[in-house]
Amino acid sequence: MEKSFTKELVIGDLVAKAPLVQGGMGVGISLSGLAVAVANEGGIGVVSAAGIGMFYPKYKDFEKNNIYGLRQEIKKAKSMSQGIIGVNIMAALTNYGDLVKTAIEEDIDIIFAGAGLPTDLPKYLSETSKTKLVTIISSGRAARLLTKKWMSSYNYLPDAFVLEGPMAGGHLGFKQDQIDSHDYDLDKLLIDVKEALVPFEKEYNRKIPVIVGGGIYTGEYILYYLDKGADGVQMATRFVTTDECDASLAFKQSYIDAKEEDIVLINSPVGLPGRAINNEYLKDVKKGLKHPFTCPYNCLVTCKKEEAPYCITLALINAKNGKLNNGFAFAGANAYLAKKIISVKELFNNLKAEFKNGYTNNVVMT
Repeated sequence: MEKSFTKELVIGDLVAKAPLVQGGMGVGISLSGLAVAVANEGGIGVVSAAGIGMFYPKYKDFEKNNIYGLRQEIKKAKSMSQGIIGVNIMAALTNYGDLVKTAIEEDIDIIFAGAGLPTDLPKYLSETSKTKLVTIISSGRAARLLTKKWMSSYNYLPDAFVLEGPMAGGHLGFKQDQIDSHDYDLDKLLIDVKEALVPFEKEYNRKIPVIVGGGIYTGEYILYYLDKGADGVQMATRFVTTDECDASLAFKQSYIDAKEEDIVLINSPVGLPGRAINNEYLKDVKKGLKHPFTCPYNCLVTCKKEEAPYCITLALINAKNGKLNNGFAFAGANAYLAKKIISVKELFNNLKAEFKNGYTNNVVMT
């Protein structure tokens, strides 16, 4: 008999057989190829909308390309899977609203919105929309504020939350001094968020699922956080080193070659700390060497392009395409554990076996 997880992830009327969300990774790391493979294994596959227009240069206008590209990737994913497909749309994107409208028009199952609190997200739904709205947060305070705002302005209770801890890859919702503080361990943040949601769940007689992410790499981590009260987990980094991941082979190899000390925190041009794999490009940036550019995209509201030593979108697209001398790879804290490239099916089988074997005290994330 096939080993399996002991819990499903329920978000409204959507039921994922595996309590696992594949994290959205831009630029171009998680497109329909990876999302479909995950959905077909019973998890929730996620297409990242960030910079998606890069791969669909139909128009001269970058924002039009983003809308067109997102529409095409959703259509492609839905045509290849009967599973649950979501999209990750950052609230900080300059055409965030247009992307949200596009995803809803294409009947996407779930929108995962992060990089800022998307306080107006429910306004894009119509009475016939089936799309679920899930916000990515980093604290109980954020969960409380957003739930209050959505209920007071739209009479809409969040369908779920993704709680991202400080061990996640990419941009982090924490200050530099919080990232290594035990006060912000994922265990503690989970308690904080669940307590913040109790009054709303009681008042409206409905459960709000909490999905945890950030550094989760093995099946034992999944079991550990389910035991701690999470309804599911979000995992991104481990899916990079799969055959179906949409990144180049060189990008995937950078994970396999990385040592623990290579996983570093950087100051991103968008004004947030980020976690990435150190390389010569990032070392140059740290030395103060600039990579001059003229902003071709104006893609992020928060980007300090006048002061930035490099264009983060260009750096990430270069990395996605394997040009790591002109870019870098975002990665979670445990990326150095990657050993080889395998299929998504094999990864799920490994996760199930790890889950079945249980966990020890060493699994606690610190």
